[in-house]
Amino acid sequence: MKRHHWWRDAVIYQVYVRSFLDSTGDGVGDLAGVRAGLPYLKKLGVDGVWLSPFYPSPQHDHGYDVANYRDVDPLFGDLAEFDLLMADARRLGLRILLDIVPNHCSSEHPWFRAALAAGAGSEERARFHFADGRGPDGAEPPNNWHAMFGGPAWTRAADGQWYLHMFTPEQPDWNWRHPEIPAEFEDVLRFWLDRGVDGFRIDVAAGLFKHPELPDSDDPEADARTRDSVNPLAWNQPEVHDVWRRWRAVCEEYTARDGRERLLVGEVSVPTAREHAAYVRPDELHQAFFFDLLGAPWDADAFRKVISEAMRDIAGTGSTLTWVLNNHDQVRTVTRYGEAAPGGSGLGAARARAAALLMLALPGAAYIYQGEELGLPEVVDLPDDVLTDPVFHRTGSRARVRDGCRVPLPWSGQASPFGFTTGVEGVKTWLPQPDYFAEYATERALADTRSFWHLYRDGLQLRASLPQLGDGDGTLRWLDTEPGVLAFTRGDGLVCAVNFSTAPTTAPVPGTPLLASGPCPAGELPGSTAAWWLAAL
Repeated sequence: MKRHHWWRDAVIYQVYVRSFLDSTGDGVGDLAGVRAGLPYLKKLGVDGVWLSPFYPSPQHDHGYDVANYRDVDPLFGDLAEFDLLMADARRLGLRILLDIVPNHCSSEHPWFRAALAAGAGSEERARFHFADGRGPDGAEPPNNWHAMFGGPAWTRAADGQWYLHMFTPEQPDWNWRHPEIPAEFEDVLRFWLDRGVDGFRIDVAAGLFKHPELPDSDDPEADARTRDSVNPLAWNQPEVHDVWRRWRAVCEEYTARDGRERLLVGEVSVPTAREHAAYVRPDELHQAFFFDLLGAPWDADAFRKVISEAMRDIAGTGSTLTWVLNNHDQVRTVTRYGEAAPGGSGLGAARARAAALLMLALPGAAYIYQGEELGLPEVVDLPDDVLTDPVFHRTGSRARVRDGCRVPLPWSGQASPFGFTTGVEGVKTWLPQPDYFAEYATERALADTRSFWHLYRDGLQLRASLPQLGDGDGTLRWLDTEPGVLAFTRGDGLVCAVNFSTAPTTAPVPGTPLLASGPCPAGELPGSTAAWWLAAL
């Protein structure tokens, strides 16, 4: 009998801890809040939870600047609270993934502080990328690289040397060619695996290694935050695959002890699906986020091309596909697809509902960012003085600011803080919630069977119960359709169709659908609607 690997078709819910639920009344979400919300996630029907970083950090990049990889920042709780969360998750049958950040640390990490104190040529500095500057007095950076969050990728230390940071000056990059760095991170993995975690989401998984000579880039002005223009001298270097082989071996070691599979899922941003496939070979990462679906325009041909390439180049290797429509770095789906009206109506909302059903019908695993199940729109009108994203503070531009998708969730009530935080009158959430969040509160969504929440819940229930969905046989077959319509079959008779146009068309299956993203009469597929049918074709 073929062994079922839980991660091949798992649906994981991404919790951005500081915006999920606050248990202390300080306006910032925490681990106790996550623990209180676990029954809600179990009811939704997900298989597990990915937690954003909660480690000790000065929070220059909201925890992605880690000062200690083996503890909990007091802002979010402590290790005892984490252990309680793990116990409750285990009791509910939910798996827990931690976000690990191996490309860089905080400038307050003890090893980086020691490097600054030790001086040029020291073993402490060899753990990072320190170099002399160019020009007669060394006043120019060692090369012309740009940081992904804006500005140069180098900052000068007090003694005149420069250090590399591909994100912000508060996030110095590790030197993965130094033998202490791989050893340190394998020890970090074991620390958390010993506490029972089920795996790790790996930040910047295509990064880590830089060209050993740190030469100039041919295109220094390229925006490195765009997937197709990352600096190839600092990205996707061949040595990174050896790291994932070692990490996979660590996970397999733990699985061999108790039979419980641990998962490695990478944030892999590379230009092609073929390059992506190299990261999910049998001895490397179990999964790698496939961002092309997230980046595709709302167009049937574009979606079909992206899905077909992924099926050919990634699933064709025997790996599972890992689909995402949104995360903590992206404009929320409802807003990305068009205008949204309060309460989850409007063209953007209709398209986001249809995209959710499409994603859940595809073979492989799926990741849902918190608030997507509520149909939350992007908060686009945050004033400059509340923005916290280092992208804004380094560039002065709001173009790629990520705060709008990180506003704390609304749970109940008619006014902020909407049940997100309790116990302190007048407390303000760390990012302000707009008044219209009342229309999206969880309490309201649970009571309305037409809500986004019920669509996600119903889709997840069917996905878990129908053998054609999930990983299934790992294949899909495209159907001939009218222009603007995308339709495919999964397994024995499961049909998924999406009408990307705004005009209704004839459905590819005559009967009443099993599930639809909006009103869908038998034999018809309205515009901006997706539906599933069980039918013999």
